[in-house]
Amino acid sequence: MSDLHKWDPEDSEYWEKEGKKIANRNLWISIPSLLAGFAIWLYWGVITVQMLNLGFPFEKAELFTLMAIAGLTGATLRIPSSFFIRLCGGRNTIFFTTALLMLPAVGTGFALQSPDTPLWQFQLLALLSGIGGGNFASSMSNISFFFPKKQQGLALGLNAGLGNFGVTSMQIIVPLFMTFAAFGALSGDPMVLVNASGTLIGKIPAGTASYISNAGFVWMLLLVPLLFLTWFGMNNICTEDVSPQIGNPLVSFALITVMLTIGLSVAAFGLWLMLPESANGSGFGIPKEVVLVLVVAVTVVILKMLPGSIGQSLTRQYQIFNNKHTWAMSVIYTMTFGSFIGFAASFPLAIKVIFGYSHIMVDGSMTHNTINANGPSALMYAWMGPFIGALIRPVGGWIADKFGGAKVTQVCSVVMIGCALGVAYYMKAAYQSATPEEYFVQFFVLFLLLFAATGIGNGSTFRTIAMVFPKEQAGPVLGWTSAVAAYGAFYIPQVLGEQIKATTPETALIGFAVFYGVCILINYWFYLRKDGEFYNP
Repeated sequence: MSDLHKWDPEDSEYWEKEGKKIANRNLWISIPSLLAGFAIWLYWGVITVQMLNLGFPFEKAELFTLMAIAGLTGATLRIPSSFFIRLCGGRNTIFFTTALLMLPAVGTGFALQSPDTPLWQFQLLALLSGIGGGNFASSMSNISFFFPKKQQGLALGLNAGLGNFGVTSMQIIVPLFMTFAAFGALSGDPMVLVNASGTLIGKIPAGTASYISNAGFVWMLLLVPLLFLTWFGMNNICTEDVSPQIGNPLVSFALITVMLTIGLSVAAFGLWLMLPESANGSGFGIPKEVVLVLVVAVTVVILKMLPGSIGQSLTRQYQIFNNKHTWAMSVIYTMTFGSFIGFAASFPLAIKVIFGYSHIMVDGSMTHNTINANGPSALMYAWMGPFIGALIRPVGGWIADKFGGAKVTQVCSVVMIGCALGVAYYMKAAYQSATPEEYFVQFFVLFLLLFAATGIGNGSTFRTIAMVFPKEQAGPVLGWTSAVAAYGAFYIPQVLGEQIKATTPETALIGFAVFYGVCILINYWFYLRKDGEFYNP
């Protein structure tokens, strides 16, 4: 497809005659590309469960680090990805970032063919899979330029909402493809399940053959055709207000590579500071909260130091940091989307670790390594939470249009506190029981309600941002808040892993409930006080 040197979607005649067809084609190619990105970013939640089932020689806490690594990297890469469209064009960006997803997909497939693969290789692949998380920022930015303002809400909602279904699609497709040699010899030798596994259709008993390497290879079935679709079906908008100076595609690819490398390097350094020596870290034990702030600050500073339009663009966006509502909405959006993406990343392994083992007293101390034959299949149930959270997301925006964004967010916050405390109660009961399956139904129902509340709150928060900020700031604020909130995919698995290792998983959920309480106060102070600057926007 040729570059678009004329593009004016606000011209109704041009839109109906030519623009609508082009915009919709770009949207429906963008959606599966973003879906693939979400799937590869978060597939460690399913892969680590199967690694436990197959007896890979890693501690449970070490497996949680893989999800945390992918989460931190994916969120960090959203910062440079925010600038790709203006600098490199939509088609060039989506094509190249989609192609880069092949690196973690193929690499993971080969690494999983042997339980002797060292931990550092899985950590490197988890780092690279964060590219899929970063793609959200560039994808949303690209689609926003194709549609007139009155239709951007629906277009962005479809792109984000259906893209989020990559989490659910992954949690269904990966377990299914592990059950047979889908790629012949490339699937590798079958491994025998030490523990019972599961898929959407039922539990697979111990002793059954599994082809875990397919968890990586299966995404090539989507990525290969997407490369042709993105290159021949998408467009660069080469206008002054979108992408005015796109050069040779190879130059664009090189620029994207440099900026992604900066994000990857900073994230890797932050992880090294935080992780223990046993997990290939420094052993310094730097608190994860300090690491998170450090990674964000260093990434932004280094990008600003780059010459030319990158630094200039970032300087202009710094104006949003002078607005107190940027910080308020960053916290509130972290509560909704951050919780959704973090729980989606850690839900499968949490089910496996808490309910898949019997917690019994041996010689006066509690042990958590005895297989629970009656435990629920994590891979059979875990997909339902992200499915509900993604499906209900547009409903939150619709309800917020009727009742106001802040009021809907406040109700969701209260529900999230109640659900988090309820989940904590049943987590504690299950983790102290020889028959933890007795508490699974209550735990599972409350977690589904928690996912639903995050989805509705996600939609209502978008409404508040759109109403509070002027047009020139709303876009940058959405990009910034989406990057900050995406760190939930790092923080929540890390906290859960630490608390499970400490045998107190309920503490993590209690801590999240306290954070939700803080969000209630912030939301009330800024947006539900009748004498405040904005009331129920």
